[in-house]
Amino acid sequence: MELKKLIVDLSSLMSIGGFERFEREKLIALIGEHFDECYLDKVGNQIFVKKCGKENAHKIMLDAHMDEIGMYVTEILDGGFLRVTNIGGIDTGILQASDVIIYGNEERLFGVIASTPPHLASGDGKELPKIDELLIDTCLTKEELESKIRIGTPVGFAPKYTEMLNGRIMGKSFDDKACAACAVYATVTTPCEELAGDVYVMLSCCEEVTDMVAPGAYALNPDYAMSIDVNLGRVPGTKKEETVELGKGPSITISAVTDRKLTNMLIDAAKDKEIPYQISVSPTHTGTNAVSIQLAREGIPTVDVGLPLASMHTYNEIITIEDTKTLSDLISAFITDKRIAEEYGKGGIEI
Repeated sequence: MELKKLIVDLSSLMSIGGFERFEREKLIALIGEHFDECYLDKVGNQIFVKKCGKENAHKIMLDAHMDEIGMYVTEILDGGFLRVTNIGGIDTGILQASDVIIYGNEERLFGVIASTPPHLASGDGKELPKIDELLIDTCLTKEELESKIRIGTPVGFAPKYTEMLNGRIMGKSFDDKACAACAVYATVTTPCEELAGDVYVMLSCCEEVTDMVAPGAYALNPDYAMSIDVNLGRVPGTKKEETVELGKGPSITISAVTDRKLTNMLIDAAKDKEIPYQISVSPTHTGTNAVSIQLAREGIPTVDVGLPLASMHTYNEIITIEDTKTLSDLISAFITDKRIAEEYGKGGIEI
């Protein structure tokens, strides 16, 4: 298994919020053979289990959300145009002229979000159009479209990936499937005998629009957990305290709503293994699934980590491969740390 290829392959899958299982067969073919179990829970979270081989093993949960931002068709118009609404936060400033895929009943259709040339634009051009004011041009007739799609059909960005300088790559849906790939890679490449417990990789659904991880965490009832999501990459014009640097390693979040001791133990593990990391401060909410996991059942000790990412919620998100490697190292350190297992595990196994 090669990490960069796994990131691209996983991110290429269509998993717009509500349609995370659309290409589940491809997902299973991609990673399923590397796990002892894989199953869906009742709300659509996808769980992959790697056993450590010990009786009464601790349960370690790794969460990375599988859903991606996208759109749903709301209206089929004359001239082959579609009106849409957003699923998840999309900046309309980047949408015009972008190429998209419409996932029809039996085939995929290609479209482009119509753009008004500046020569014809009204007003001063400073006010961005709303999502329901944009149209997708399919170059088909209304009748042809109505035979191929229906209201509610998902629309996603085209999966195009470009290698940049300094080990960076850009493309769609690294939020949060690059983190999912890191969780899978770290788990798969760690020998069973080194695991501090059974590892449950949860590729959760609908994080961009609501909270669906809580039922999954409740049913799984792990001894402790790690929430893994992208973090806002620092670019000119952003505040230092609200962002992290690309190429400086994953972030570990200090927050009032995550487990303080577990966070400190993860920091100690990173120091012991000389894994570079950055500290991110989110005092009241991490903006990730960490809070929902922490509050499931009587409380699940949870730590929050992040992958630096620039151009978030666009079709050209940017990550650094070196950061994905160090994030994978940090996840591996977490799932093999015997001190954490002894502190938080309920099983009482010999490790």
